[in-house]
Amino acid sequence: MQKRTLLAAMALTPLLGACGFRLRGAPNFVFRSIYVQAGRGAPVGTLLRRNLESSSDRLVVIKDPASPDTADVICQIVGEQAQRIIIGSNVAGQVREIELRLLVTFSLRTPGGDMVIEPTTIRQIRNVTYNETNALSKAAEEEMLNKDMRNDIVQQIIRRLGAVKSLETS
Repeated sequence: MQKRTLLAAMALTPLLGACGFRLRGAPNFVFRSIYVQAGRGAPVGTLLRRNLESSSDRLVVIKDPASPDTADVICQIVGEQAQRIIIGSNVAGQVREIELRLLVTFSLRTPGGDMVIEPTTIRQIRNVTYNETNALSKAAEEEMLNKDMRNDIVQQIIRRLGAVKSLETS
């Protein structure tokens, strides 16, 4: 039985390549240098800088805030807003479910001011059950989910930066 499964898997493997499936791989950027403009201590800005530095050997991330105009493009984190909303409670008024939201607005422009990517908002939402008796573990879970949402948003921003085909305004 295991031999049949193995043979079937080996027979279907070439079909994955024929359908257009391939791993995402490293993005190819049309620009050679980028400056990430974000507020001091902004978690998404810091994470974006780190991920861009490790994403490609050909991409230079300008870190000097005095000279952002030396970069080919400037990625500006316009806003980063974390929200914690109570969406469920029991009859006694105790919280039972919380919705975590993270909204990040970014744009991409040339040093001359031409917009390559207009201000775009990316939203991540996670639902968390809540129990007062496990408040400490639920706080740790919320922090883990917030970190996960930031990572997801940074990966989406990098994919959108990689999708830019030219630095001319759209």
